[in-house]
Amino acid sequence: MFEKFTQDARAVVRGAVAHADRTGATAAGEPELLLALLDRTDSPAAAALGALGVHERRQSVVDALAAVRRRGGVSSADAAALAGLGIDVEEIVARVEREHGVGALAAAEPAGRRKRVRGAFTAEAKSVLERSLRIALGRGDRHIGDEHLLIALTAGTGPAAAVLAD
Repeated sequence: MFEKFTQDARAVVRGAVAHADRTGATAAGEPELLLALLDRTDSPAAAALGALGVHERRQSVVDALAAVRRRGGVSSADAAALAGLGIDVEEIVARVEREHGVGALAAAEPAGRRKRVRGAFTAEAKSVLERSLRIALGRGDRHIGDEHLLIALTAGTGPAAAVLAD
């Protein structure tokens, strides 16, 4: 599949791995793919994100992704839905952090696990990569560009789509 990726799409994948390395994540996931897309400046996805004003709000996107990571992957929409049931996600996170330390739910590596293999992706990120292939094929494109990765991210229900929707 990667042989069909354009240079822009390959840069996004490499960028996602680099973001995961910087944050200490065990694998690159949807948030890292979104951050890598935001790093692009001269590509189809960058043009789409720029037209939507996402580049100007980059810091709020970064902050929202960090909040999702801190909550162990629970999006703002999920937290709001749980609040409707009387479950205060922020209180739960605060309790866990008091007991186990700040960022416990966003732990880079579960205890007793090996370091991640270079270039590893979460199941959700792999799903995005597979969806990008289906999107490209559905459009009749002979390549997978960063625009296909962006469409695949927004077509899902993961944290990146939720942050962009917010």
